[in-house]
Amino acid sequence: MAKVAKKTAKRKAASKKTSASKAKVAVSPAAARAQTSLDKLVKELTAQAKKVAAARKKAAAAKKKSSKSKKAADKRAAKSASAAVSKAADKAKTLRGKISKAKQSLAAAKKADAAKAAQAAAKSRVEDLEAKLAAKAEADLAKAVKAFQSKWAAKRKAADKKKVSTLAKKLSAKLKAAEKKEKAKAAAAAKKEAAKAKAAEKKAAAKAKVAAKKAAAKAKAAEKKAAAKAKAAEKKAAAKAKAAAKKAASKAKAKPKKAKAKPKKAAAKAKPKARASAKKRGRPAKRK
Repeated sequence: MAKVAKKTAKRKAASKKTSASKAKVAVSPAAARAQTSLDKLVKELTAQAKKVAAARKKAAAAKKKSSKSKKAADKRAAKSASAAVSKAADKAKTLRGKISKAKQSLAAAKKADAAKAAQAAAKSRVEDLEAKLAAKAEADLAKAVKAFQSKWAAKRKAADKKKVSTLAKKLSAKLKAAEKKEKAKAAAAAKKEAAKAKAAEKKAAAKAKVAAKKAAAKAKAAEKKAAAKAKAAEKKAAAKAKAAAKKAASKAKAKPKKAKAKPKKAAAKAKPKARASAKKRGRPAKRK
């Protein structure tokens, strides 16, 4: 019922608008000229109708008189009055034709004015509707944009969150792989260094062993050489002592008095030499 009432109200409003638009129809110059011409012709026709009526009355009177009279003048007057009626009637007929045409022209002009007014009213209504629809569209667009923005923002937020999560996982996995690789690399390097250190240690031990062996051989050779040298020195010292003793003995034979003192000196001299040879025998060899 409420909808029907609303529709009725709308129809009434539309009819009021239509009547208002009809009332507001502007009279064009052509319509004004047609109206003026029609009014003039109607006025002329009214006057001519009076003339026709008067002429008919006069013709009727003349005819009545001529019927009673036998005069030629009355007959001519009746005939002239009848011709005047025909002439007036023809003029009235012509005026009625002109009035008909004027009415048609006025109707056409009014129709053109009404069409223009209807066109202007339709244009105005279209413009009003366009303005209303534009305002409504703007409001609806604002609502739609707001709704879309909210929906889009939520959707975009979820998509961005997913992207961030995916990237975080990817980077975490990459970092873990890199860390694992670095650990493996460090372990391999440590293993390599340990093997290298072990090889170096082994090489150094072998080298030290060879050097020790070489040094022992050298020391042994030096000791042997020193022993041989000491033995030779001892032998030389013994030979020297023997020669000295022999010489001393020969001197003692030559000089009996001095022989007692000289052997003592030779013995004293021989003792330090013997000690020196003993020291030489006991001294270790020098290392080169």
